[in-house]
Amino acid sequence: MKFCVCIKQVPDVQASVQTGRTVLNAYDASAVEEALVLNDGTGDPVDLVLVGQSTATETIRKALAMGASDATHLVLEDAQGADSHGIAEVLADHFAGHAYDVILTGKQSQDSDSGLAGGMLAERLGLPYATNAVGLAIEGDKLLVTRQGDAGQEIIALSTPCLVTCSNDMNNPRIPALKGIMAAKRKQIATVPVASPSARTAVSQTFDPPAREPGIKLEGEPEEMVADLMQRLSSEAGVI
Repeated sequence: MKFCVCIKQVPDVQASVQTGRTVLNAYDASAVEEALVLNDGTGDPVDLVLVGQSTATETIRKALAMGASDATHLVLEDAQGADSHGIAEVLADHFAGHAYDVILTGKQSQDSDSGLAGGMLAERLGLPYATNAVGLAIEGDKLLVTRQGDAGQEIIALSTPCLVTCSNDMNNPRIPALKGIMAAKRKQIATVPVASPSARTAVSQTFDPPAREPGIKLEGEPEEMVADLMQRLSSEAGVI
């Protein structure tokens, strides 16, 4: 099957917002990994699509180094002002002129956590889709999706073409080997400038979460620590 995986460059959640450090969205990395595993040995392509600023090229090459076939960079310099609706609009215009069997996206992105773009894209393209996938398998011309629902796991058979949003619980994305990194440097990335889409929401401010107060370490004999803990839970926390 021909997989097209939508990836995104996001702020590194392990670093301060002010550092400006960016990484490949973890949910998208799991989607790339699953497509590579399913197509291993078949010769079928795994293509990448990223909507973002021109500085996102390095993120694309990280995903190419995992083993993806090629990539298209939809260059949107005002990407910070594009919400899920706008990104779905840009991606739908792109996919309208391309052949694919399965479009994979992360179920959400690490920056906004909205989890809306995948469903909006499927609606725009008129595709059957499943969300929060934790496993994929190919059975004939159908894609079997194991998804995590509210009451447990569900297995859904989707006819292709289709769209699936992937959880980062699906797998452990590979760390690119030196051979893959060198090969990624030689791969051509198609760049297509796109106009700013119509956003329905706006981000007014971003900031780091407040620092957590340090914990309290109890010391002494076990009996003393238990007594101290019970006293603190009663008098300070008021939970007992």
